[in-house]
Amino acid sequence: MWEFLNWALGFRALGCDVIWAEEIKPTYSLAQIAELVAHGRKLLAPFGLADRLAILPLDPAAGRPPDVDGCVPFEEVVDADLLVSFAYSLPQNVVDAFRRTAVIDFDPGLVQFWVHRGMMKFGRYQHHFTTGETVGQPGSGIPDLGVSWHYVPPCVALDWWPVARARHDAPFTTVTHWTGEWMEDDRGAFDNAKRAGFLPFLSLPALTREKLELAAFFGDWDHDERPDLIQHGWSVKDPTEVTSTPDAYQHYIQESRGEFSCVKPSCVRMQNAWLSVRTLCYMASGKPAVVQHTGPSRYLPDARGLFRFTTLDEAARMLDTIGKDYDMHCRDARALVEERFDSRKVAAPILEKALN
Repeated sequence: MWEFLNWALGFRALGCDVIWAEEIKPTYSLAQIAELVAHGRKLLAPFGLADRLAILPLDPAAGRPPDVDGCVPFEEVVDADLLVSFAYSLPQNVVDAFRRTAVIDFDPGLVQFWVHRGMMKFGRYQHHFTTGETVGQPGSGIPDLGVSWHYVPPCVALDWWPVARARHDAPFTTVTHWTGEWMEDDRGAFDNAKRAGFLPFLSLPALTREKLELAAFFGDWDHDERPDLIQHGWSVKDPTEVTSTPDAYQHYIQESRGEFSCVKPSCVRMQNAWLSVRTLCYMASGKPAVVQHTGPSRYLPDARGLFRFTTLDEAARMLDTIGKDYDMHCRDARALVEERFDSRKVAAPILEKALN
């Protein structure tokens, strides 16, 4: 939810009346829709958005969705000044019901790959924004799909992510799914799971003074490297304990010393210069982040609040560098998100471009 909450709260901070729209599958019964709405309202209530929840149909053959108590009426939704969509699969007839439309790509490179390979359909929008710095740029190997992409950085709602002090012995943490899909590009097939990103760094705990912890989801069908991780010095936490609500997730991040995370191999292969919203939430909380390098960037530093590594030795050195002057790197992390990733600053040019 925080992936989208940060955007919604940023638009609202700029004076927008934000409607939070959820997709409903054609197979959902009225009872399932009502349950979804009730759950959504509960989660959105702390953010003042419980009364601004709406539903949109995923069925291209459907007209307006059913009326459900507690939802913004469909007619009011499509009368909005602007649809900002994160839903790549939203039917075209729903997109066309809005007078102005924009899509924000938060899977840069992957979205373009899926569409280019015919694995996914992509709707026609008036404006296309991407959180991948190299998407649509000269020399990029990422297909542009014949549209103009405008870079916007990922963002964090700073008013909702205050600086929080962690205990001295807290670990560097992250939250992740362990496995995922295989992909095939022009260089061949590869495992695009976080597992494939993390395994080359399995021995990292032995090379640094910092404690490392993963809140990793291992599905019943997944490779389960928990014993290997623990044997190599990682702490492994059940992610259901820390992601059940937006509040629980926030507390887990704010009680951490910082973030250490690898990325999906596609980010490295595509060189999309991507940075996760999760990482920004750590940094907004005053936590330094050590994350895998995803390509040259005009905006992302490699050693100031945010550290980007390429090798095992480099990752260990960066963690220990942070430990030598932790407070300074905490301040740098917060200062960087205030400068470049404040959701109000990021959302403003989207409104300016899409509404004019």
